[in-house]
Amino acid sequence: MHSRILKHVLSINPIVRCNRPAIKKLNQMKRTIFNSMKVAFFSGALLMAVTSCDKKTETVNEDLTVQEAHQSETVDAKPAGPTDAQIASIAVNANSIDIDYAKIAKSKSTNPEVLKFADTMAKDHQNVIDMAVELAKKLSLTPDDNNDTTRSLLDGAATEKDKLNALSGAEFDKEYVNNEVAYHDAVIQAVENTLIPNAQNQELKELLQSAVPLFKEHLEHAKHLQMELNK
Repeated sequence: MHSRILKHVLSINPIVRCNRPAIKKLNQMKRTIFNSMKVAFFSGALLMAVTSCDKKTETVNEDLTVQEAHQSETVDAKPAGPTDAQIASIAVNANSIDIDYAKIAKSKSTNPEVLKFADTMAKDHQNVIDMAVELAKKLSLTPDDNNDTTRSLLDGAATEKDKLNALSGAEFDKEYVNNEVAYHDAVIQAVENTLIPNAQNQELKELLQSAVPLFKEHLEHAKHLQMELNK
């Protein structure tokens, strides 16, 4: 394009054709314009590259944000707590298991204090079961044994019963009372930290809350008996 402009100027101006300084000046103008065009071209290419890079960076940042949000949801996700039907199962089985321990103690021990304690455990825990069953009927709630806590309770009870049945005398008394301390402590923790917070029905929640002081009383009684047997 610049060559055509120069030819046009030369063709319309005879003076310019014979004026070498003018021709030199025109050539310099042509080089300046050409260099300016090169700068503009490379500036445009650089701008396009930067824009493309920015878009890629935005895409990567968006992908990372989505991944972080997904990871946060995964970390924050918590397993669902037991349902009311499962809570009813846990409560009934926990009390029933301690009644079974008391029955073994009443059949094997000769220690008056151990027998008295076992008799109290059998009666108190049966009362709790009766109240739980009555409430379940009122609420049309069928205990659901299909949960990890109930299965764990039953498996642990089977192992402990075998151990108790294999002992006799003072060894039996110590094992029975030691287990009562550990068992009541574990049950209290489960009731306070898992069953009560997850109970949806208010009457069920109140029944569990009313049982906690009784279980704590049992725990203190067992600890006192434990100290007496270890003298």
